[in-house]
Amino acid sequence: MTPPLLVAEGISKRFGALTALTGINLEVRAGEVLALLGDNGAGKSTFVKVLAGAHPATDGTLRMDGVPVAFSSPQDAANAGIATIYQELALSENLSIAENVFLGRELVWQVAGVPFLRRRAMQERVADLLHELDAHISDPDAPVGSLSGGQRQAVAICRALNLNARLIIMDEPTAALAVAETRKVLQLIRRLSGRGCAVVLISHNLSDVFEVADRMVVFRRGRKVAERTRAGTDHEEVVSLITGAHPDVRALEQQQS
Repeated sequence: MTPPLLVAEGISKRFGALTALTGINLEVRAGEVLALLGDNGAGKSTFVKVLAGAHPATDGTLRMDGVPVAFSSPQDAANAGIATIYQELALSENLSIAENVFLGRELVWQVAGVPFLRRRAMQERVADLLHELDAHISDPDAPVGSLSGGQRQAVAICRALNLNARLIIMDEPTAALAVAETRKVLQLIRRLSGRGCAVVLISHNLSDVFEVADRMVVFRRGRKVAERTRAGTDHEEVVSLITGAHPDVRALEQQQS
């Protein structure tokens, strides 16, 4: 088994008197899709924000490649190779695909001290990424506003890959998509793991999760209550873990009360 890319050890997060996370231990491996499951308020989003550098952990340690890391901002996490794709995507509809992928990191050359965009180089790089993802988008100069939901997810993924992301967090990537578009996004997730990226997937859609996830971690009331492989569980058990009806979860919560 390959060493984990990222290890969370005893991660806790408090907001004043409110404890949002308690003692989370978790590993993420390269080339793996790890699903984070749980009801609203279970702590999934808070944990992801710790990974993404949006919230510093109150207690605990994050390690990447075995080395302790501390993120004080999303830029710190991005520099370490962690990219987050939120449901809203944060794309500029009036800009082209290539401009969105390189936004804030444009390629330029200097002529007599004056910077000029290297548009062709950016378009070629984006075309290569789209081809690698098999995103079925032929024109990197097309405006993002003309794209479907699944294609926009592909653009967001291209932006993460262009930043050399090694761990990509995807927050409800199929929530607002029709069936055909959902299939495309699930294929993109599989291609990401196939190229060696680690993918952390937050989703309430268990059908999607069982299609692409290698492992599933269940959060409940700010704690990690279960971890299962896809082959080692089923929909019914996962639902019982999420709702607290599973005997293991009931026993755990009795110990903690």
